[in-house]
Amino acid sequence: MNSQKELVKQRLEEKLERECGSVMMNALRDPAVIEIMLNPDGKLWVDIAGKGMECTGHSMSPGAAESVLTTCASMLNTVVTRDSPILEGEFPLDGSRLEGIIPPIVRAPTFTIRKKALKVFTLDDYRTKGIIGASLLGSQAASAKPDAQPVHAHPIEAIRHAVRQRHNILIVGGTGSGKTTLANAILAEIAMQCGEDRLVAIEDTMELQIAMPNSVLLRTSEQATMQRLLRATMRLRPDRIVVGEVRGGEALTLLKSWNTGHPGGIATIHANSAEGGLIRLSQLIYEAPEARNLSETSIATMIKEAVNLVVFIERSATPAGRSVSELMQISDFIQGRFVMRSVDLH
Repeated sequence: MNSQKELVKQRLEEKLERECGSVMMNALRDPAVIEIMLNPDGKLWVDIAGKGMECTGHSMSPGAAESVLTTCASMLNTVVTRDSPILEGEFPLDGSRLEGIIPPIVRAPTFTIRKKALKVFTLDDYRTKGIIGASLLGSQAASAKPDAQPVHAHPIEAIRHAVRQRHNILIVGGTGSGKTTLANAILAEIAMQCGEDRLVAIEDTMELQIAMPNSVLLRTSEQATMQRLLRATMRLRPDRIVVGEVRGGEALTLLKSWNTGHPGGIATIHANSAEGGLIRLSQLIYEAPEARNLSETSIATMIKEAVNLVVFIERSATPAGRSVSELMQISDFIQGRFVMRSVDLH
């Protein structure tokens, strides 16, 4: 029976490779390519590290594109049809994140494949590549209070300190900014410094890379939502709780868990600045039914108590293509705004 399943799987993989074609398969194998995008006009685009988006010059017919998505759906044990036109999951050939859409909600099939990182970068790699470097040091020194006492020689030391002190870290950034890759670097730091901790992580697609021996990695599904898994996590005896990406009302459950004996976690969120990440977190909390009667101040207080460090990463015109531009802590919440201060550096 197993050999028969393996044979079917192998044939489907070979079929998918043929449907993708040589240009797309080469992009999948190219370590410099971060993302592959097929637009409804049939043109194939790639996002290349340090260069940005480029059109490959290759086109795929609507029929060929739909065949790719249909085969992917079959291998993911689901369907993509006119009645169910959105396909989300892992690209079967390499586990990359796949988002596909077919008519009638789009003119012709379109999909995006966010490639899974092959290597886990360390915080030292971030310093060497200049992603966390002198520019951050200078900008934060300029914004720090005059009487601030310097405590960290380099921004990565502030992150290491947060790991040691079991501080909760919120990573903020736009789409494709490198939030998950940075989360993996911090997870590697946790494994080095606190390898005895028990860590439970939850994500929609398998992008987090965890090297800790005592860990559990949970993946959401239509039946097992992020919020449901977070509640289940509380009974798995975690020391640290990590969420791949906060997208909805589970934000309230996450903050409650961080505030009630499970510090030292990591989460990522989409926003365009460190403060924007906190505002977005507030908005997501209100999506939880039990939060509707909470005041703005109550939610802000909960965030201030739970989130110890906010790291903002963005795309940049640098060789690395990414840079951490804010490393912030929450000081207060006054007149509807979070008051933030830079982490003390020298």
